[in-house]
Amino acid sequence: MARPSRQQQRRIEVIDAALEAAAEHGLRNLSLTDVANQAGVTRGALLYYYEDLDAILVEAHAAGMRRVGEDRAALVAQRSGAAEKLAAAIDAGLPEGPDDALMRLLYEFDVLAGKSPLHDELVQRLYREQLDLYRGILREGVEAGDFSLTGPLEDIAMNLVALEDAYGLHIVAGGSITVADAGRAIRLYAAQAGAPLPDAP
Repeated sequence: MARPSRQQQRRIEVIDAALEAAAEHGLRNLSLTDVANQAGVTRGALLYYYEDLDAILVEAHAAGMRRVGEDRAALVAQRSGAAEKLAAAIDAGLPEGPDDALMRLLYEFDVLAGKSPLHDELVQRLYREQLDLYRGILREGVEAGDFSLTGPLEDIAMNLVALEDAYGLHIVAGGSITVADAGRAIRLYAAQAGAPLPDAP
């Protein structure tokens, strides 16, 4: 795999700094100066790579979308059978823990939806990708005879996305719900909905 150019590497470092600064200050209070300080550079240096703070945040948002969308879909595609795919989708859709800065930022974008047409479109696109992933897995399971759904496929897919988002928000908020708790609860719902999964590792 080719190594990123110096400019590409610097842009990656800026995004990482933005994620860390957003985790510390919150998206509402984040400033270009916060990102520059976190990156150890001047505001002017940041503006060499990005037009403004919003441009940085759009790329950070896109990075989060790739993780929950494209990267997760690729991971799921490597599994055999709908049950294994559903288990992988559930596990990969949750934050790694309370300190998962990228997932925390995604949830903050959801909360701030309505303030930026571009971010609104990214939020809606990510939801559609989540929904399509679960729809596809459930459909595959039904067609293979592995799943006997207890309700409409569309509703079950929507509920899986809603549970993923709700539990994920509690995880990054540092509440009493752990990643293991959330994964177990979503797996229980899937089984009750007629899509039983392998035992969690």
